[in-house]
Order: sequence, then structure tokens, then C-alpha cells
Amino acid sequence: MNLSDATLDDIDRYLYKIVSEDSGLSILSRSEETNLDLYNMGKYLLFRQLIDNSVYYKGLDYFFAYSTVNDDLVFAPKPTGHAYTGNDSIQHVIVNLLKNEDMNQGYTNDKWTAVKMEESFYLIHIIKSGNVYIGAGVNANDIMGPLDLLNLGTNGKAVIVDDNDEPLQDETFFIENHISLINKSDSYYITGQKEKYLVTDKHSVRGNFRLVAVIPDEAILEKLPYLQRIILFIIVGSAFLLVATLFFIRKVILVPINRLVFAMRKIKKGFLEERIDLLPSSNEFELMNETFNSMVSEIQQLKINVYAEQLISQKAELKHLQLQINPHFFLNSLNVVYYLAQEKKYSLIQELSISLVRYFRFMFRSNTNFVRLRDELDHTENYLKIQGFRFPGSLTYTISVQEGMDNCLVPPLMIQTFAENTIKHAINTDKSTHIEIIINANGRCSEERFIKIHIRDTGKGFSEDVLHQLKQQINLANEDGEHIGIWNVRRRLLLLFQEQTKIDFSNDSGAVIDIILPYKEEEM
Repeated sequence: MNLSDATLDDIDRYLYKIVSEDSGLSILSRSEETNLDLYNMGKYLLFRQLIDNSVYYKGLDYFFAYSTVNDDLVFAPKPTGHAYTGNDSIQHVIVNLLKNEDMNQGYTNDKWTAVKMEESFYLIHIIKSGNVYIGAGVNANDIMGPLDLLNLGTNGKAVIVDDNDEPLQDETFFIENHISLINKSDSYYITGQKEKYLVTDKHSVRGNFRLVAVIPDEAILEKLPYLQRIILFIIVGSAFLLVATLFFIRKVILVPINRLVFAMRKIKKGFLEERIDLLPSSNEFELMNETFNSMVSEIQQLKINVYAEQLISQKAELKHLQLQINPHFFLNSLNVVYYLAQEKKYSLIQELSISLVRYFRFMFRSNTNFVRLRDELDHTENYLKIQGFRFPGSLTYTISVQEGMDNCLVPPLMIQTFAENTIKHAINTDKSTHIEIIINANGRCSEERFIKIHIRDTGKGFSEDVLHQLKQQINLANEDGEHIGIWNVRRRLLLLFQEQTKIDFSNDSGAVIDIILPYKEEEM
């Protein structure tokens, strides 16, 4: 219908162009008696113009112009049109149509209208300009041209229906099959008695008619099995293609990626000996796998080298940290000797000297990473005896060890360092200070045992600032050597045991230190 309307619209534009340009129409509006030669010349020129331009319009059958003053019709059939050979009867119908009283009273119709001429129907459009009518005619069968491309079935029809719902073609067919052309729906409807037909139509924008397609019911469904087979083939083919695609993606992409991810997870957990098997794959993944294996091998070798260097560095640092204790305690001991010499307590100086000899004998053998717990405690007790000479009546101590732990191994000078720290910061000559050392084996699980060392004094405890820094593991050592012992012990424990050791600092009527170490015995 849109194609047909476009054809009619082209013809309409030409008719309005003639009216607007007044191409000879003014001559027809005059009486031929005024100047017969001029009238005939104008009539002829209009005829030639219409004849010449008719060939440019597809579907057009003829142009015409009618002078009501002279009752004269200019009829210009298209040379290849239906009206070219037998146009007398068509002209007669046009003249009778134009002489109709209703049209003479004032023609207002601007639509193409279906008119029967001889045995055919024509679509006629007439435009009035003064005393002249100009119009065009199109054979209804030519409008049906585009519908010939549609397959409407053996008994299917495509017809033009006028405003009275009457078909312009094949009227007998619709009567015999009881097909109603009265459209009661906006889209389509089913009609007919014995045989059902699907009827759908489209109203023309340019004329007072509709284009109607009548399709037999069996024609609609006759290709359904074929379409079903096509759809089934498409579904099966799509499923097969999907499975093949998934298999291809899995083999070429997913499996190599999974192997790579699995190897990366093993590497992340510390298994640096893991490698990707060099199985057949795409060139890209083969390159990635080879590069990954090479990279992991280099990382493994680098880690071995770094670990060896760290061991050497840690051992050197541990020796250095242990040696830091000797001058620190030596200076404190000289202060005690100096004090006793001032007091002229020569017998105490002798006893202190013997204790110092024992003390430094232990120091000379404490270059190792571990000593027996009994030796460490004897050394600590010897140290406390030395300090007792300095603070007579102001220092007491008790050492309690769980039975069977004498051969347990601990870092040297660890317990003594905290005892020394207590004496340095907690001893007050106005009242006695007591140091309590309790050591027992603390079993945390069936496979691991730990040593728990509890050191407590009755001094004033840690200040809030110092306690906060100790809990935050901030180094408190300064240029004067204060708190270097605590930092030294914490650093040595970290080097020896990493995350397996723990030191807690707190206050409870004095300073409290709790140390937890892995349980390790000396091999007999």
C-alpha cells in the first residue's frame, strides 16, 4: 500500500504543478468562440505536454483536462497504457462524471476514487481550477503490481476494496466463498464458511480505498513442517556448535589456564619446586608455561641465596647482640666494686670478686645460641648474689623451676637481663624489693610444648609511656644504654624463633614479664 501511495503521490504532485504553473489551463477556461485559433493552439499544447510527461509516471493510464465553459475534454492517454487503444468509452465516462451536478456545485474531493469504466476499475483523481478540471486515471490492476511478488497460496487473492467494501476485482470469488470484506478489526480477521480465509488490509493514505490480502488457512500452515524441520536443524546445529565451542575453549584456553592457576597457588603456598607440565597447547600458552617455569626456578635459586645470606647475617647479628651484654654488665659490676671499696668492705669485695669470676666464666662460654636452663638460672642467681652485696637488706628473690626442666635449652643471658633491669629500675633502699622467677612447661597442643617464664618484682612497675612503647614493640634503647637489655632479648628471640616466641609486659603491684619459648631439650 505504501508503494502504491507513493506512485499516486508522484502523480498528484505533477497535477498540482500544472495547476500552479497555469500551463494552458487559463485558455480552456475561456470560451472557444472568443478566439478559436488561440483556443485550439492552447488545447493542443496542453495535450502534448500531458502526453509527453505521462511516460514518466509508473502505473499512470491517462491525464485529462475538461473545460466546463466549452464542454470540451482534453484526453491524453499514456502510449503504453490500457486506455491508449480504446479510449472512447473511458472519455464518455469521464465527461459524464464531470458533468455530475454534485461536482458542478463545488468539487472538494482530494482523494483518489475508484470508478468502473467498461469492464475495468480505474482510480481517478480530479482537481478543479476555475472552470477547468484536470485529473489522472490509474488502472486498478496496475496498483496490484507489488502484491504479485507475494505467495498468497493457490486460492489467495489481493484486491482493491472501495469505500462500500466492494472488491474491484474477482467479485464472484468473494461471493461464492462467502468472504466478508467488512473489516471489523484493526489488524486481521478470519472469514468464510467451508474454507476459512485470513483477511488483512491496509487503507490508502492518498485515496478512498483499501488494499486487501485474502489468504487461505491451509496456505498459512502449509510450510509449517518445513519451518519446523529448519528450526530443529538450527537448534541441533547450534547445540552441536555450542558443545564443540565449549570443548575447544576448554582444551585451548581453560585447561592451560587452570594448570597455570594451580601452579601459581602452589607457589604462593611456598612449594617453589612446583612446575607446569609442558603439554601440547597453543603457542601463546607454551611460551607462558616455559616463561613461568623459568621464572620460578630463578626465584627458587634467588630465595636459596637470600636465605643463606640471611642466616649468615642473623648469626653475625646474634653474636653482636650477645657481646653487647658483656660491657654493659661489666660497667655495672665495676660500680658495685667501687661502692664496696668506698665502704672498705674487703671481705665482701673478695666474695664479689669470686662471684664476678664465676659470672664472667659463664659469659665466656655464652657465645653459643643456647645454654641449659639450669646454667642460665645458676648464672642469674649468681648475678643476684652480686647485687645483694650492693643492696644488703633491700633485695630478695626466689627461683622456682618445674621438675625435669634442667636440661631444657634457652638463649643465654635472657633471664638475667630482666633481673638486671629490675635491679636498675625497681630497687629502692627505703624498702625491700622481691624478684620472683617461675618457670614451667606449658603444653599448648599434643605435638608442641612451650616453656613459660614468669618474672615479677614488687617495684613501682613500668611507667604508662614505657609500657605502651613495649607493647607496640618500639625500641627504647638510647645513647646512654638504657633499656638496651630488653631490646637485646627481644631481638635475639625474634632471630632464633621468629613467630614462635612471645613476650608480654604488664603491671601488677610491680613489673611483670611473661616469656613463652618453644620447648627444646639438650641431646644427651
